[in-house]
Amino acid sequence: MLRELSIKNFAIIDDLHIRFSKGLTILSGETGAGKSIIINAVNLLLGSRADAGFIRTGADTAELEVLFEVSPDSSVAGLLATNGYDPSFSENGNFVIRRIISRNDKHRAYINGRNISVKLLSTVTENLAGISGQHAHQGLLNPEQHLLILDQFGGLMTLREKVYQSYQEIVPMLRRLAELNEIKSRQLEQRELLEFQQTEIAEADVRAGEDAALERERVILKNGKMLYQAVYSGIEELYSAQNAIVERLVEVKKRLEKACEIDPELSSQAKGLDNTTFQIEDIVANLRDYLHRIQIDEKRLDEVDARLDMLQKLKRKHGGSLEAVLSHLESVEERLSKIENISDSITETEELLSEQKAKFVLLAAELSEKRKAAAEILARKVEAELDTLQMSHTRFQILIQPVPPTENLSPYLVADGNALNETGMDRAAFLISPNVGESLKPLASIASGGELSRVVLALKAILAQSEFVETVIFDEVDAGIGGSVAEVVGRKLSSLAAHHQVICITHLPQIAKFGDHHFRISKQVSSGRTRTAIDLLDKNDRVREIARMLGGVKLTQTTLDHALEMLGNR
Repeated sequence: MLRELSIKNFAIIDDLHIRFSKGLTILSGETGAGKSIIINAVNLLLGSRADAGFIRTGADTAELEVLFEVSPDSSVAGLLATNGYDPSFSENGNFVIRRIISRNDKHRAYINGRNISVKLLSTVTENLAGISGQHAHQGLLNPEQHLLILDQFGGLMTLREKVYQSYQEIVPMLRRLAELNEIKSRQLEQRELLEFQQTEIAEADVRAGEDAALERERVILKNGKMLYQAVYSGIEELYSAQNAIVERLVEVKKRLEKACEIDPELSSQAKGLDNTTFQIEDIVANLRDYLHRIQIDEKRLDEVDARLDMLQKLKRKHGGSLEAVLSHLESVEERLSKIENISDSITETEELLSEQKAKFVLLAAELSEKRKAAAEILARKVEAELDTLQMSHTRFQILIQPVPPTENLSPYLVADGNALNETGMDRAAFLISPNVGESLKPLASIASGGELSRVVLALKAILAQSEFVETVIFDEVDAGIGGSVAEVVGRKLSSLAAHHQVICITHLPQIAKFGDHHFRISKQVSSGRTRTAIDLLDKNDRVREIARMLGGVKLTQTTLDHALEMLGNR
């Protein structure tokens, strides 16, 4: 239930706060006083598109806030929890929505102080409040909503959810089948390319790290002569040449050994020369082995160059390294395996789709049959309600039709030549003939504002039992009606208020008199600025407001007496 509404710097409203209660609340006032502005504010709080043009002149932002009283275990609380929002309900169930409209178009929306997207806000508020006006752009007159209204009236939402879940199981299967068929259509081209890559890499017999080893060998081969000369001359200098280093060390050692006879302290140095001589002999032996291994082989160099060039081409094609080339080979082999099994995968997916479609069609057919039965009952109820609203002999019909398939629609979403979708196999249209002899026409094409208002009211009254919305707001439900019809509409609103909180903007005293609470909206000029004010009327003020609605600005005793009589005759 809507408990409080605050509006600040919005159009001609500078700062307004309204407290609402259960039952039927009447909002009245002169034309242009700001009644429609209040409706615009509520619409924004329910998730409609914001516009910086709403901001009051001289202000940078407009701020709107509404407090709803809802149950912590309601669908709204569950929806917020599902989307990661903790409703944080207090003990009395307060639930606050706030919107800030900015001149820079960076508008913001909050629920219980936490930022929320406008899309999610619209979803959350869908069953909190609904606004019906003369042009009825809300759900009840939207043909796309007729099927939903019918399902809610018929208690078919559980079955509808099963249909939806069944449809959602088919959709990913269809995507999978499309992907498999796309792969199959390119199968020959893919296989030829992949098999070529597989053969190319496999025949190359690539080994990890091979390129680094070949690069080292290539450097050695290119510099073989220089290496041979360096090693050979080293051997000569160390060991083989006349007066080589080893010979000179031996001579030095002999002289030191003779000196040791005089001073034994030199023994350790003489022995050290022995070790050095042995080390040089080991080095010479290793250098001779290395000398025997040095190749000055132009043919081998050509082979190494060719191998490195081939490996480089493979690296450029498949990732920049031999490890990437080997990884690509694994991927190619895996994809070839999948291509080999593609036909089996397609057959398996088609079998699963056939099974799922059969379940889906059964559920959709059951829902369709129950919709047709519910449509007959709802149509008769609407006719009965319209009869009480002085639209006798009005014919109302709910046309249930199959949905024609679109071009290229998957055969798994077609049954008996008709399309299947997330709501089943039907579409619904509300048709009406308000006058005897006229043909049935779509509800939205009704020309008379008075008839349209009463149809909306009739539907609202019927749907009240299914808790379609918590709060119902009627903006000029009295459009095009008057006299005794207005009295009937007022009684119907009062009856509706027994099930839902009803807020009604009206110009007719015949409707206003049924209100449990009555607010007067007025426009005032203060300090050169126009502002809207709202006042909750007591009994005496309410008599004067009803009198104004009856007789205009100038009140007479007659109109005051008439107003008092109307309020007493409810």
